[in-house]
Amino acid sequence: MAKYGEGDKRWIVEDRVDGANVHNWHWAETNCLEWSRNFFNKILSNLTILDGESNLFIKTKKIDKVEGEAYVNVRKGKIIPGYELSVSISWEGEAKDSDGVSLLKVDGTVEIPYIADENADEDPEIRVTVKDEGPIGKQLKEAMLAKGKPLILERVTTFVQSMAKGGPCKDELEAKKVAPKTNNNSSASSAVKEVKKDTVAVSEKKKKEAKKKEGFKTITLTEKFSCRAVHLYEILMDENRWKGFTQSNAKISKEVGGEFSIFDGSVTGKNLELEDGKLIVQKWRFGSWPDGIDSTVRLTFDEPEPGVTVVKLIHTDIPEEDRYGNATVVENTERGWRDLILHKIRAVFGFGI
Repeated sequence: MAKYGEGDKRWIVEDRVDGANVHNWHWAETNCLEWSRNFFNKILSNLTILDGESNLFIKTKKIDKVEGEAYVNVRKGKIIPGYELSVSISWEGEAKDSDGVSLLKVDGTVEIPYIADENADEDPEIRVTVKDEGPIGKQLKEAMLAKGKPLILERVTTFVQSMAKGGPCKDELEAKKVAPKTNNNSSASSAVKEVKKDTVAVSEKKKKEAKKKEGFKTITLTEKFSCRAVHLYEILMDENRWKGFTQSNAKISKEVGGEFSIFDGSVTGKNLELEDGKLIVQKWRFGSWPDGIDSTVRLTFDEPEPGVTVVKLIHTDIPEEDRYGNATVVENTERGWRDLILHKIRAVFGFGI
């Protein structure tokens, strides 16, 4: 993820005299780190976890730190959030006996080491520590994990959703959606002329675009490996080797019509066509995508000379946004193929050219 303030200068317009970025055509980047700190303070401070259940009393105290980076890019009204944050929360707990007499009071910490836009569809890791590791202290820690973790994850999800909607830019963006009406006859006349002028061009464009699926993209990648085509094919269809090079759970059927699940269930799908050492065609779906959306993966294997394999990927029907409104689906999918699958195979199995 690019760091805040390091955007590509080709896409960032120089400041106008009036400071305007008309219609948000160019990149408008907003630093959201301080806004994120305030957001987490509101939703995670003084949060009651247990209030007497099993004679236990637990609540969060305050946000000790929110570190990292967070920003929102807007171009032509399109929201592109980016964030990599670590959050630390202090908590306190007390155990009482049946008569209400305090047995022990403890303090502890909740660490959320990595909240990131690239993992927006996954629950972040949560670590709970307690200063007193005695029997009662451990009981309070376990209760904090069992009851506190779901509540904290629920509130982290609200942060993810808020960032997807623009974070601190949301109100400004919504205000710009409402265009002011005008009674200027000259402007209206000019607009009519422009509409007439563009009618033919728009009509032709619509005819061409009608054949395309709106809101979906295609990824194409070509990679070269120092191995036989059949060996690379077998790795991609072997769940045990998937587990090895991705360090995650995988279940893969080797039959046409069979289903698969990879990356701990984050990706699921079905085999459509299989040809040993030559072709893999599958339906792919990410858990973060809107319901009912499937993409198609086509991998072809060519061996121009013995021991050298060229694999070509064509991944079609990838939605531009996930169910949370994040517009980084295509970028993340391409990076996943390149860095987490193809390059990992080359590195782990020694197939570098």
